[in-house]
Formats: sequence, structure tokens, C-alpha cells
Amino acid sequence: MHHEEEIESSNNDVARSWVSTSRFLFYVQVAVVLALFVGMSYGLYTNRYKGKPKVEIPANTQFNPEYK
Repeated sequence: MHHEEEIESSNNDVARSWVSTSRFLFYVQVAVVLALFVGMSYGLYTNRYKGKPKVEIPANTQFNPEYK
């Protein structure tokens, strides 16, 4: 009887059960990929192109320069 209880408890051990280990590693991989995707999307969103800036061009450097 004591031996049967020991076998049942060893099935719950990650080191002895390949099925639960592979399932756990699969979920860890899914979580890591999801975290990387969310992190990179947030990084792209915060550093996105915010439009053409208004740049003041000096009159003497234009294609048709205007001198004083």
C-alpha cells in the first residue's frame, strides 16, 4: 500500500513525468513568445513615426536662394 502511494506521488513530479514536463515547457514557450511580441509591439508603438516635422529652412540655402 505504501509503495502504491509513492508511485502516485511520483507521477506528479516534473522530473519523472515527461508528459507534464513537455506540457509545462510548451506553455512556458508560448508565454515567452507572447511576452516578446507584446514588448516589441509596445516598443514600436512608443517609437513610432509621428509625422513630418516643420523645419525652418534658411532662405539663402533654398533651390532659388534669396539674399538680403
